[in-house]
Amino acid sequence: MVEVKLPKYKISVFGLDADRTAIATGRNMRISPKHAREISRKLKGMYLESAQEYLEKVIALERSVPFRRYRRKIPHRKDLRKWPAGRYPQKAAKEILRVLENAEQNSSFKGLEVSRLRITHMAAQRGRKIRGFTPRAHGRSSPSYQTLTHVEVVVTEE
Repeated sequence: MVEVKLPKYKISVFGLDADRTAIATGRNMRISPKHAREISRKLKGMYLESAQEYLEKVIALERSVPFRRYRRKIPHRKDLRKWPAGRYPQKAAKEILRVLENAEQNSSFKGLEVSRLRITHMAAQRGRKIRGFTPRAHGRSSPSYQTLTHVEVVVTEE
């Protein structure tokens, strides 16, 4: 029988109380790292249930995500307060919603109360690049890369 070794991923936050926290990560997701960063910044500090509702509204194009760092040529949105520029990153919102659901399942498995969970840490990092090429005229080609994204979520019971 062949033994399969799974990778042991670590997260970028230390000193967590193991009895009151639950962790979920999404690795090598095919979403934009810039969109994932902006969503992570918006959701950090929110309660888990309200964060899930917020992402469902983003997917339905009812609420926009404020873009603070990556805001060049981003239009203003009427629903945003204190910050004008925003977008509706639906694909990234769907994938991050899956990670939040995993965090909810992990916390219920640990015996934590789901209605009292707050997102205390949420981060998005760039993953590896998938190399490809785009065919051009006269038999040439240009390189094209797709950057994968890692997302990590830590929820804490209050």
